[in-house]
Amino acid sequence: MKLAGQVAVVTGAGRGIGRAVAVRLAREGAAVALAARSASELEGVAREIAQAGGRAAVIPVDVRQEALVESLARRALAEWGRVDVLVNAAGLATFAPVTDSKLDDWDQMLAVNLRGAVLCCRAVLPAMIAQRRGTIINVGSVVTSRALTGSAAYTASKYGVLGFSRVLAEEMRAHGVRVGVLSAGATDTPLWDAMPGAPARERMLRADQVAEAALLMASLDPNATLEELTLLPAGGIL
Repeated sequence: MKLAGQVAVVTGAGRGIGRAVAVRLAREGAAVALAARSASELEGVAREIAQAGGRAAVIPVDVRQEALVESLARRALAEWGRVDVLVNAAGLATFAPVTDSKLDDWDQMLAVNLRGAVLCCRAVLPAMIAQRRGTIINVGSVVTSRALTGSAAYTASKYGVLGFSRVLAEEMRAHGVRVGVLSAGATDTPLWDAMPGAPARERMLRADQVAEAALLMASLDPNATLEELTLLPAGGIL
């Protein structure tokens, strides 16, 4: 198994991409700290992992809250003694033209998508630096390479994640810690459930395909790093 003996922390692990990533990393031998706001959703993921012979810990957390995020890292370290992989998959998305968008939506997307990723990275980095090993995967979006009308707030948050990740990758290079951004095109997750005019689900990526890309980034030999990976549906950007 590609991640045997390693420990992963996955945010947004209750559903969608985060859930698929958590299950996939566990299948490859990683012990997984499952983080999200919904304890009931996390319990379902933990049962799925346990039934497949994997290891998981349920740690409900709101990634906007610094104290809770720091507690997440402490719990993972107390449980397994190390953190090798962090996948920041927690995210929010609402869409509206700039003139019609609500400032509270801007605030919440920046808080979850950007601040949450920053807080989680800061929480696990001391352990990764101490062990001179670690991989951080921040889930981005193709909106940073294509202007999508109605997505200004979401796009701003994901550009923030991309820029932050690029700087952090340089800062961590000497410490043996890899930092990358996994940007996926339209993916069939609950994010689209209330979205008017969404692309046809059968044309989208599946969450398990995004999880395969995350596994690739996490399982490379230590002398290689994938810092920006873009995964698209075969039909192109949706």
